[in-house]
Amino acid sequence: MKPANRLAFIKEYYFSRKLQEIKEMQQNGIDVINLGIGSPDLPPPYDAVAQMQLAAKQENAHKYQSYRGADELREAFADFYRRKFQVEVNPETEILPLLGSKEGIMHISMAFLNEGDEVLIPNPGYPTYTSVTKLVGAKPVFYELKEEQEWQPNFHELEKQDLSKVKIMWLNYPHMPTGVKASQHLFHDAITFAKKHNILLINDNPYSFILNDNPESLLAYPGAKEVGLELNSVSKTFNMAGWRVGAVLGSQENLQHILKVKSNMDSGMFLPLQLGAAVALKENKDWFKNLDFLYKNRRTKIIELAEKLDCQLEDRDLVGMFVWAKIPEAYQTSEEFSEHILQTHHLFAAPGTVFGSAGEGYIRFSLCVDEGTIEKAIKRVEA
Repeated sequence: MKPANRLAFIKEYYFSRKLQEIKEMQQNGIDVINLGIGSPDLPPPYDAVAQMQLAAKQENAHKYQSYRGADELREAFADFYRRKFQVEVNPETEILPLLGSKEGIMHISMAFLNEGDEVLIPNPGYPTYTSVTKLVGAKPVFYELKEEQEWQPNFHELEKQDLSKVKIMWLNYPHMPTGVKASQHLFHDAITFAKKHNILLINDNPYSFILNDNPESLLAYPGAKEVGLELNSVSKTFNMAGWRVGAVLGSQENLQHILKVKSNMDSGMFLPLQLGAAVALKENKDWFKNLDFLYKNRRTKIIELAEKLDCQLEDRDLVGMFVWAKIPEAYQTSEEFSEHILQTHHLFAAPGTVFGSAGEGYIRFSLCVDEGTIEKAIKRVEA
């Protein structure tokens, strides 16, 4: 059967293909250490798991659930944003739970983009912004982020472009893959820019609470709800990536448009997952303190590994669960270097070009492995 034309514009997700290759290597007896994927290896909060298990025994747990999500989950997200970001959101009208925030990228794009519309996408950035834009028939327009500009958008340069067809602009701060935080004026400038050009501004915000002393939300800034949405999830913050629980937050009007798409695409998520996630969102400061302690130690070890591989780091205080480093000068491309360490040391780290052309010359190491495994990787390189 001939596939839809839209599939001609995208490839299978890079990590889907690479993980299959690594699996085959492991099946052939090669012990590959995977430092490429940002899938938390730490356990979720105990109380969240206990609540999920308890809720699974409730009589109504296995029925269809509300498309708008459980009241308890929406209220927990609202309370979380109030405590952590000093942002007031109405749990009834300004929060829409999702089956993970990745789902939200598709739903938002389907709700607001027509064929031929343009979308401003960070380069480097999360590849899904580009693939989803192409799937809905819109056109990606990349704005390049540069190390010399601290990986921040240059709105002065963007103003020189023809923006008449731009409908959406994706932001992602703290930024993946580079690990930088938003500059002091970024969100304010982005809101001003979006208002001027009638652009929907979306901040994808899953990394705020990993090695970050000052979490920020786009919605904390004046005028944000008029032009902006924010995506968040429990995946990274609470080690619950497999639960697929996230949310989009913004104005009632914008969320109603997204709900039209979502309610025709899926049903409400499994209630015990929602109730467990609601408990996780209530964790106190000790949870975040302990998480940072573990990730800080891992980051120190990953930096040591990167330097053993002759990589260079401009910033050793990165936010999020990755270390972003320059590849050694002896290698022409990021993929060449990534393949070299895979074949030579049986270590996998993601080449920067997975995240866009501006990622050339860089490599990304994940912190989602324990210190013992990182030590093992270091010894392989030293051998």
